[in-house]
Amino acid sequence: MQDSPIVIETRDLTKRFKDVLAVDSLSMKVRKGEIYGFLGPNGAGKSTTIKMIMGLFHPTSGEAFINGKLVNGGGVELRRDVGFLPERISFYDNLTPIQTLNFFCELRDVDKSVVPSLLRDVGLEGAANRRVGTFSKGMTQLLGIAQAMIGAPSIYVLDEPTGGLDARWVKAVRDKLRTLNEQGATIIFSSHILSEVQALCHRVAIIDNGRLVAEDTIDNISGGLHIRPRLWIQSTGLNEKTLSWVREIEGVEDVAGKGDSMTITCDAGARLRVMITMQEGGLVIKDFRTVEPTLEEAFVKLLSEEGES
Repeated sequence: MQDSPIVIETRDLTKRFKDVLAVDSLSMKVRKGEIYGFLGPNGAGKSTTIKMIMGLFHPTSGEAFINGKLVNGGGVELRRDVGFLPERISFYDNLTPIQTLNFFCELRDVDKSVVPSLLRDVGLEGAANRRVGTFSKGMTQLLGIAQAMIGAPSIYVLDEPTGGLDARWVKAVRDKLRTLNEQGATIIFSSHILSEVQALCHRVAIIDNGRLVAEDTIDNISGGLHIRPRLWIQSTGLNEKTLSWVREIEGVEDVAGKGDSMTITCDAGARLRVMITMQEGGLVIKDFRTVEPTLEEAFVKLLSEEGES
């Protein structure tokens, strides 16, 4: 995927609202066929960036491109192949999902015969004739994804598609995004939910205060920060004295205990030695596993380092 064409790009994209610098010289690239996570805390500039990519905001300076063409002045045709879900999607309360999607089909000059299959694809066929005003937020979000799918676009730009949803609807949205990607679509979505980004994305961009902090795969970001896998061990008779003793084993850098388990930070080559030493010292190991670095750890460390700099 590294050699795939670039379908969305920003170059030194900047947006200022009077005295507020919302986006600061942001440059990033989204490649064809990938799921690209746009990650940052609330107020980091994610939605503003997405609105500039979609041509809804004009940048103060810098440029955005879709399929190599400049967004500003590109007209409607440039965005015809992009399915867009804004951060706060809303529809007419008195319309049904069928009427709503028929309306968007007319706007996009797409045959309305696709509407039943779109509702089926997002699991809303059973509510096709209900008024949208009776929908939960999760159902409204799925209807928003259905409208983004009109015309079978090859690119999806989704702003917080799982924000505020309960677990059932989060899974439904996640499964739909994965299916679209498997069918060849490129997806960029913003989020501050780290687990969702880690579960779906090939690459991520992390921004804070409108600036790009990192852009890479999750593994490469974690590796570059030297966040190493840890050893999780479940044992019996753990107490502070035991934890202090484990900290003295050669190769151990840190130990954190909770209940009948401990998490040990050490070099990969030291893990077996640590477990053997623990057993020789009389500890009974009931279970163990390697805990891989999480995006949350990388996210926290990156923002911490950014704040210090």
